[in-house]
Amino acid sequence: MRLHTALPALALALSCALPAAAQTATVERQHIGNRVTEHVPDIPADLVERLNRYQNTRGAGVSGWTKDGCLLVGTRFAETNQVHRVCQPMGMREQLTFYPEPVAGVVASPPGAAREGFVFAKDTGGDEFSQLYWFDAQTRESTLLSDGQRSQNGGTVLNRDGSLMAFSSTARNGTDRDVWVRDTASGQNRLLLTEGGSWTPLDFSPDGSKLLVMKYVSISESYPGEVDVATGTLRMFPIDGGTAAFGGFAYAPDGNGVYYISDEPVDGQPSEFLSLRFHDPRRGAPEILSAHIPWDVEGFTLARDGKHLAYMTNEDGIGKVHVLSLPNHRPVQLPELPVGLVGGGDFSHDGKRLALTLNTATSPSDVYVIDLAGRSLERWTRSEVGGLDTANFVAPTLVRYPTFDEVDGAARTIPAFYYRPANVPAGQKLPVIINIHGGPEAQSRPSFNPSTQFLVNELGVAMLVPNVRGSSGYGKTYLALDNAELREDSVKDIGALLDWIATQPELDAERIGVVGGSYGGYMVLASLMHYSDRIRAGINVVGISDFITFLTNTESYRRDLRRAEYGDERDPEMRKVFEAISPLRNAHRINAPLFVAHGRNDPRVPYTEAEQIVTAVRANGQPVWFLMFDDEGHGFRKKTNSDYFGAASVLFWQRHLLDGSE
Repeated sequence: MRLHTALPALALALSCALPAAAQTATVERQHIGNRVTEHVPDIPADLVERLNRYQNTRGAGVSGWTKDGCLLVGTRFAETNQVHRVCQPMGMREQLTFYPEPVAGVVASPPGAAREGFVFAKDTGGDEFSQLYWFDAQTRESTLLSDGQRSQNGGTVLNRDGSLMAFSSTARNGTDRDVWVRDTASGQNRLLLTEGGSWTPLDFSPDGSKLLVMKYVSISESYPGEVDVATGTLRMFPIDGGTAAFGGFAYAPDGNGVYYISDEPVDGQPSEFLSLRFHDPRRGAPEILSAHIPWDVEGFTLARDGKHLAYMTNEDGIGKVHVLSLPNHRPVQLPELPVGLVGGGDFSHDGKRLALTLNTATSPSDVYVIDLAGRSLERWTRSEVGGLDTANFVAPTLVRYPTFDEVDGAARTIPAFYYRPANVPAGQKLPVIINIHGGPEAQSRPSFNPSTQFLVNELGVAMLVPNVRGSSGYGKTYLALDNAELREDSVKDIGALLDWIATQPELDAERIGVVGGSYGGYMVLASLMHYSDRIRAGINVVGISDFITFLTNTESYRRDLRRAEYGDERDPEMRKVFEAISPLRNAHRINAPLFVAHGRNDPRVPYTEAEQIVTAVRANGQPVWFLMFDDEGHGFRKKTNSDYFGAASVLFWQRHLLDGSE
């Protein structure tokens, strides 16, 4: 059974980059293949060679088990991430899909299915209008399952024998995410739920007659329910407190109760964090299974034999795994795991093994398997790190710095991961790059990033990765501190970080750069808007430059979701706030070199957000580099494109942060 994760999380993994050089009055645009550039210099061959090993690292992640005990694994051996099969620890990775576009959303067929294979999702050029396909393990052929049009499809769930498939789709009107059901034998798709809004299927009941569903409004507001598969009748579940965040929902093995993740009040008291809960209506009130852990539960998965449940927690940015025996919910002792991030939990068909994806700050993602009876951990993949010595990679330390406001009479502190180069000579001050996550409800965590390792190890740059207010993982009060008219309070947290850097003897407050993607791109622009006198340069990747134009032009299926977080631009008072804080309307205050990169097919933040801020900042006489890929969307997923962006970024830092030196 697949991992039931907390619903939708928007997260974007980025490498660092930035622009340079004096600007001429004439803007020369170069269009080479799928790449569009303005004022981006030629990348020196020696820089490309120096970056090569760092850019040839790769990771592997669990996608599910097959009936014969093999693992489906997602990894990249050419341009894009594809599905592979591994049948023994450290065994050969046999590639199964071969597409120029990345493959994602893999759901393996259950043990009782008539045919073995898996469902997967694939879009075109990063446009996120993903279509669903079935890969047949016997014929090695793929079949289109969704409409093949300009619709977004995903959230695949299969019932216990694989005869029914539920998924969400915008096919009906391009805006609402409806729930559809497919009869896998006949190939017939039918609309099951058309309530309006963003709905996702979560789990079929053991007999396949019911389907758990969820309506997502925002990261702090979701509504769970149950649909009769035959009639489409929807029954919503009551919510303690009226409004709450919910994550995964799954039926208990006997079908008489449900496991779920929620931050509903407990005994009338508010809950700061998402906890794992079990509710069997025959036994009274819900049972809080993770009450002893004061952190968020990120997801859970149930063994197909009904004997175990595994859940994952996010404890101050570190991933932890917990296993409970069922139905008594007693903890199961596990082997020690590496300190890092955990994902991809899936039990083998016989329920005896648990496959995980493990990632640390100094090693890319790889697949490990826990033998529950033997309490042992075995590595199944060893991903390449370009021949580099991982002993030289730098792990971050967690620091906290004071910001402008107070909590209970003391200064509020902001967590940040600090990557410090090794063997720094005494008295030497380090240039600093501040890397800001997107979301805005995402969370920066100490995961492996080859670009960060290059900057730290090869260029001697200190990296600070803050989780400013509004980040997830620190409770719902912290999560709401930047909502709507409080938006710029998160920018003030960057100002406080600049103050903290100035107090650190080893950090050079005269050489600070800032980089971020998506909402993090807005944070870059806003930081430059307020602190250009303290920041040398910035890189904005697929970032928002004006909230009004962003909300007007983003794809219709996600407009209301973003209004729930940022505010509604149709409200005159909120519109005044947007006009005051949007970088485009304050571009005259950005007086530092800027590098703007975007994907032409981005459905979330349209590429016009990039083009308009480039034009506006150039009017200040500032050097502005511009990069756009015609075959990318919200981020760069193809290796050639990612490599070029990474190299251009390093060149930008060398020229504008490191004073032209290496």
